[in-house]
Amino acid sequence: MGLGDIIAILISGLVIGALGRLAVPGPDPMPIWITILLGIVGSIVGGIVAVAVGLGVGGVFVLSVLAATLIVIAYRKFVQKRPITGPGSREV
Repeated sequence: MGLGDIIAILISGLVIGALGRLAVPGPDPMPIWITILLGIVGSIVGGIVAVAVGLGVGGVFVLSVLAATLIVIAYRKFVQKRPITGPGSREV
């Protein structure tokens, strides 16, 4: 695995993580490295599920974003201890 592969993984993790964060309403005060980590984990989970179901590249992308969204929701609920919806979800 070369430097280009590592950079590609980090960029794709950032994109998937950012899309996952965008799908959840309200601010998410988290550093960029957590966004990248959540995106990478979402990509791994989404990729495994998509391959197991037999979906193509588009399915992998969609399921990766969906998995990252669910991970962001879990992060907000269990780590940040904030509600997903309602007035408390907008507080930082």
